[in-house]
Amino acid sequence: MKNKRTGASRPERGKDRDNSRNERPGRRPPRRSAAGPRGSDRNDRRDRPQRAQPEADNEQQSDQALQPETEFIYGKHAALSYINDGAADKVNKIFLQKGLHGELADQAREFASQHRLVLQEVPKTRLDELTDQGNHQGILITVAPYDYVPVSTILAQAAAKDEAPLLIILDNLNDPHNLGSILRTADAIGAHGVIIPKRRSVGVTAVVAKTATGALEHVPVARVTNLVATIKELKDQGIWVFGTAMAGEDYRQWNSRGPMALVIGNEGKGISPLVAKTVDGLVTIPMIGHVQSLNASVATSVLLYHVFDQRHPLA
Repeated sequence: MKNKRTGASRPERGKDRDNSRNERPGRRPPRRSAAGPRGSDRNDRRDRPQRAQPEADNEQQSDQALQPETEFIYGKHAALSYINDGAADKVNKIFLQKGLHGELADQAREFASQHRLVLQEVPKTRLDELTDQGNHQGILITVAPYDYVPVSTILAQAAAKDEAPLLIILDNLNDPHNLGSILRTADAIGAHGVIIPKRRSVGVTAVVAKTATGALEHVPVARVTNLVATIKELKDQGIWVFGTAMAGEDYRQWNSRGPMALVIGNEGKGISPLVAKTVDGLVTIPMIGHVQSLNASVATSVLLYHVFDQRHPLA
């Protein structure tokens, strides 16, 4: 579906509508004693003093504070970005590798001291375990789960800046690295927010935060129940919505000025048929090489910088 427009004027979409929407441990059988019957051996052990738990056990006990919904941010760049830009009240705990020195360790200790946060120095093996053998580079920060915002909040922030809304809608994107990279590009070109569905889609995770390297602090993410309904509500508020498809309009002819949202589809299947029927138009990136598709985050970057070029032309 093509939608060629001059950009000079657009009809009103309609009236604005708010889019805000312990198991007991098992017992070991008592050991037989060569000195006497089983009963006397058991009674003797009751009176023995308890041994101190090894350090590794103490570390695991201290991690009981890591609730299932806790998110992890790890890696030098992601951690430093969060320390420099993040809200301290969202931090639960900082894990630092024992013996670590340098800028990262100094800033982490200063941040923890300044905000009276718990900082625990642990062996590298413990960080390997917590990050599932990830490239933690000696630091891991546990934070409260990401606070998704209503779509109405994103639109309100755009209005507060007196800017035409620019949104990115991700239709069942599955790769957290793609989401993180898209957030970085969204921040770079001044997009106002990202919208993702609640089901069959990657959410904001530790991997996303690490890949985004600080962009999450500047680009809000909304998570909605029904993507098609959300698109319709955006259109009712005067926002033009475009999707991506092989049969779409060449993006170099695409008028992307004014209030708009760009829909990026699933890595393998593209945008869903119902979403494709709901958007105002479809755009494509022409290719003359042997590869007939681009990575989702790369395609998003190409299209968003086209938007940036039209919104911020050279004088």
